[in-house]
Amino acid sequence: MIFKRVGSDRPYPDHGLGSREWASVPPRQVRLDELITTKDTLQLANLLDEDSTFFGDLFAHVVLWHDELYLEDGLHRAVRAALQQRNVLHARVIRMED
Repeated sequence: MIFKRVGSDRPYPDHGLGSREWASVPPRQVRLDELITTKDTLQLANLLDEDSTFFGDLFAHVVLWHDELYLEDGLHRAVRAALQQRNVLHARVIRMED
């Protein structure tokens, strides 16, 4: 199993963070098996594209909510890491309160 659970939406409220705010969050390592995805569809072309992060953040975006880690952005990076036999992903993690 790669992820803790595969979800199809964001169960937490909108955090309102844009690219600039995410960029100010320092990245840290997160275990893949602790992540719950917020998307259940993977675009194979994006997975295979070496330049898929050229215009985006190099790090995945994770939301910590109710003691669960939700992978909001970076599903392709996470799957790529798993395919490379890695069990951690570098991600920017924010904590949300109710």
